[in-house]
Amino acid sequence: MNTHDPVTIGIVSVSDRASSGVYEDKGLPALRDWLNRALKNPVTFVERLIPDERERISATLVELVDTCGCSLVLTTGGTGPAPRDVTPEATLAVADREMPGFGEQMRQISLRFVPTAILSRQVAVIRGRSLIINLPGQPKSIAETLEGMRDADGKPVVHGIFAAVPYCIDLIGGPYLETNDAVCAAFRPKSAIRAPRA
Repeated sequence: MNTHDPVTIGIVSVSDRASSGVYEDKGLPALRDWLNRALKNPVTFVERLIPDERERISATLVELVDTCGCSLVLTTGGTGPAPRDVTPEATLAVADREMPGFGEQMRQISLRFVPTAILSRQVAVIRGRSLIINLPGQPKSIAETLEGMRDADGKPVVHGIFAAVPYCIDLIGGPYLETNDAVCAAFRPKSAIRAPRA
């Protein structure tokens, strides 16, 4: 029997070509795979594959939070400087509050691999009791930004952003997320750590 809180997570891949069937979407499987490895909670995924259209993205985020009850929504794609890259604008349009530290840390992680990371415009916001985070478009980059980097001994060199996600969701009134430390150890102040359930 799983004693961890159930959680509903929205995952959104934003791509004109993948949504029209020109090529296979790799964003949703990458998000699903990483979250299944990282979380101990039973997860219900609500998945959407949509084109790079600002109003459509905003409407999808509102649906996932307000109607589907997602405590966490992760998007992938549409965060660069190209004219059709409008995911950040669509995300900010539905926000109650912005959480700039997530975007700052994602760019810091990616800059260790490519200088073009400064072109990324990912944002994170709070809507109601939900956290919405824009992630990079490539599966490898998704894992790097969520998980961070470790040295040969397995010690963190750069913390991934997901280490801060469970406590953020605690603070906004969401479920208690518990992580698999081998993938990503969640950080909480000692006063916020819940005793294991019997």
